[in-house]
Amino acid sequence: MPPWLTQVIFFGVLGAVFIVLTLGVVNLVRTDAQARSRSNKLMRLRVLVQFIAIIVLVLLGWAVSALRQ
Repeated sequence: MPPWLTQVIFFGVLGAVFIVLTLGVVNLVRTDAQARSRSNKLMRLRVLVQFIAIIVLVLLGWAVSALRQ
């Protein structure tokens, strides 16, 4: 696996988690009627994206170590 592909996957997953986390923090300062519902949805999305990120990073680490042997 080329090193640039590993970096693209790593930073892509990291960026996705950062974007969802940022959306959640921005939603905290909103005071409209939908803020509470949106906060719940963003929390669920954050947990899902973090779970996917962990799985992708573990698989990426496994693939990189398997290909180096």
